[in-house]
Amino acid sequence: MKRFYLPLILLLILVLEGVALELLPVSLLKTDLLIVSHWVFVFLIFIAVFYDNDRTHFSVLYALIFGLLIDMVYTNLLGVYMFSYACTIYLIYGLKKLLHGNILVVALLGVVGLVVSDMLIYLIYTVVGITDTAWSDYFTSRLLPTVGSNLVFLLLLYPFFAKKLTDWGKDQITKGNTF
Repeated sequence: MKRFYLPLILLLILVLEGVALELLPVSLLKTDLLIVSHWVFVFLIFIAVFYDNDRTHFSVLYALIFGLLIDMVYTNLLGVYMFSYACTIYLIYGLKKLLHGNILVVALLGVVGLVVSDMLIYLIYTVVGITDTAWSDYFTSRLLPTVGSNLVFLLLLYPFFAKKLTDWGKDQITKGNTF
């Protein structure tokens, strides 16, 4: 039964991501700031850091699956989130081998991951011609607010899921489940 916890949590977060803007104060929504919730990506960072070990790549698999789901539900171009989430989570997976998983490292990896994934999404949308926002406008009105708000979400989730995901990761090692 524990093998279904991660996909169910990710699915719940995917649904909640759609109503995330409704949770923000109205004063933030009436500004020029564009805050994009990457809550699924934040939880994928937790999976990469705390759940996966050297032989498993569940975080990359879930990044592919849930990135495609985000593309199908929330965007009009398939593959953008799937590609950016999977590539960035693979980068985070590689970086976590160099660092010990504590709150500062997770926050640092979260900021790096959020910046890389959101910039990949912006780059793809610019190349395809969906957006024509100037880099300076993108940086000040979308990237910084998005990273800041998602970092707050990451720090709120840390006490609830860090130990739990570590324990679930150890359980899946003892059962011999690898991907």
